Amino acid sequence: MRLSDCHNIADFRRLAKQRLPWPVFDYIDGAADDEITKTRNTAAFDDADLVPDVLAGVEAIDTSVTILGRRSALPLILSPTALQRVFHWQGERAVAKAAEKFGLWCGISSLATVSIEEIGALISSPKMFQLYVHKDKGLNRSMIERCQAAKFDAIALTVDTIVSGKRERCARSGFTSPPRFTPSSALSYAIKPRWALDYLFREKFALPNLDTHVSAGSGEAVSIAGYFNTMLDTSMTWQTAEQIRQEWGGKFCLKGVMSAADARRAVEIGADAIMVSNHGGRQLDGSRAPFDQIREIVDAVDGRIEVICDGGVRRGTHVLKALSAGADCASGGRLYLYALAAAGQPGVERAIELLKDEIERGMRLMGVTRVDQLGPERLRWR
Repeated sequence: MRLSDCHNIADFRRLAKQRLPWPVFDYIDGAADDEITKTRNTAAFDDADLVPDVLAGVEAIDTSVTILGRRSALPLILSPTALQRVFHWQGERAVAKAAEKFGLWCGISSLATVSIEEIGALISSPKMFQLYVHKDKGLNRSMIERCQAAKFDAIALTVDTIVSGKRERCARSGFTSPPRFTPSSALSYAIKPRWALDYLFREKFALPNLDTHVSAGSGEAVSIAGYFNTMLDTSMTWQTAEQIRQEWGGKFCLKGVMSAADARRAVEIGADAIMVSNHGGRQLDGSRAPFDQIREIVDAVDGRIEVICDGGVRRGTHVLKALSAGADCASGGRLYLYALAAAGQPGVERAIELLKDEIERGMRLMGVTRVDQLGPERLRWR
């Protein structure tokens, strides 16, 4: 299978599975417990049907939106995700350049494999930083100050990862960051020589946003669950979030809000946006899908805060359904991670191009010329 054979996100997933050692693929693809929530994230979109208009004069359409004060050419954010150079040697650089080429928001994680400073200098398109609150307050302060100096446009505080979900695929494979070659996993790496050679002989693995404060930044192999369960601050509260917003001073988003009550609290502390998200089903299995919660949350905040539907997006029509349900835009991680793993920057660009075409085609077939014409009258729920 080649990149030219990829015509949707599912195709990129198949190509990524061919090219990655199975512990690495399972880290991207896997989720918590029985993975019910991960499956539901995408399946939820099947429970709503689009209602098109015709004869609407759709020769010229505008797919752009303004999110967190900056224009995006599509109503789609490339969500911040960790460890990207493990999946492909180009890592966050490839995703950032692809996002800039298409005029999209993208983000990097506290656990990024490229530094805040490099991404800040690399692209001028809108970028967010996903902040994990660590027990080490000096580390939290350092990352915020580095984002300020690098002129990041927003911080997304992750609020759904106080402890790690039980990611059983990673437990079975022994996946660590960086990958550790063990007798049980050695064959899975050896039979993917292209990945192994890139990993061994290109730039040394690091987590440069952490390396001034914790040993994990130096390339010491740790499990992700172990890292989260020992390094992150389980005492985080709404007061913590408000303090971080004040310290940051810029556009501020809470990533991982799933209830109407929490959405209202986000408004009260002065957040600019919320990402309705369950971390790709990687935390609390059995929880609701973001798309299932959008209408309730949109009603609760009543336009006082931007609402981003994060998770499960695999098609342009999923984006249109999220917008019709009331979201200001959609976002996702696996939708570009599969493409990154499959083919680096060309893969990410092809994935975005396919989604762009699907969004544009879908809007024309819906009989709308602007994103703001998508509303609840365009959906019927089964």
